[in-house]
Amino acid sequence: MSVASLKGRDLLSMADLTAEEVLTLLQLAADMKAGKVNLRCENKVLGLLFSKASTRTRVSFSVAMCQLGGQVLDLNASVTQVGRGEPTVDTARVLDRYLDVLAIRTFEQQELETFAHYAKIPVINALTDLEHPCQVLADLQTAQEEFGQLEGITLTYVGDGNNMANSLLLGCALTGMNVRIASPEGYRPDPAIVAKAEAIAAGRSEVLITSDPEIAAKGSHVLYTDVWASMGQENEAESRLPVFQPYQVNQPLLSLADPKAIVLHCLPAHRGEEITESVMEGPQSRIWDEAENRLHAQKALLACVLGAK
Repeated sequence: MSVASLKGRDLLSMADLTAEEVLTLLQLAADMKAGKVNLRCENKVLGLLFSKASTRTRVSFSVAMCQLGGQVLDLNASVTQVGRGEPTVDTARVLDRYLDVLAIRTFEQQELETFAHYAKIPVINALTDLEHPCQVLADLQTAQEEFGQLEGITLTYVGDGNNMANSLLLGCALTGMNVRIASPEGYRPDPAIVAKAEAIAAGRSEVLITSDPEIAAKGSHVLYTDVWASMGQENEAESRLPVFQPYQVNQPLLSLADPKAIVLHCLPAHRGEEITESVMEGPQSRIWDEAENRLHAQKALLACVLGAK
């Protein structure tokens, strides 16, 4: 199984995918995880150009490419000319001559889009301040494993309206899931992305933005959270604590969700802040399955954009 339409394509945003492409990617990821499909990308080279720290994204992409039969180059900015200020347009055109696919983790979405404009190879968003589509593919895979379907399932995200909230809005809308975002005033998701998610949902599923976490959590099948201060916002971490304290995923909030609800977190987690220890380690947590699925979802994505055999 493959998604032929994805061969040679960039993935800069969840909105770059159609509903059919997302669902087929998820099925391919599930089949690869179960050992039903063995695709190969022999002699293909993946470049990782990361300006932000990474554990799951870096390791899962590396392992995925190795399992596909390809190779990985870690293009650390501190040991390349990128760290000395080489223009993005120059780096993009040079790497295009060497690599077969490039995954970029950076701050500005515009930098990612510039790379994609000047490089002919597929460019994958491995996280920007605006979106994190690869994480959402793994999140959707985890929800589908649990419930057997996505359409009609309700996902509630509680916390900062950051890149995760943005990509979850789009991913849920594409797959027919109801999506609720509970964030404090002033920390809501990007309005343009909310509007895009509403257009994708087109009334077929719910898109709710609220400041009330209890309303958002009621009857939800998936309760999701992320750190209250993302990378690059460390100096705001202490001042955000009192603002976000009512948005903690804890047992009282979880009790409002569906009795069979699961809990997800993209990690790393600050235990005792956005999520309690008891919920993170409790029977409804699927956080470690979610982390594992980064490997399978990205493996399927790489296989498709590289046209694996």
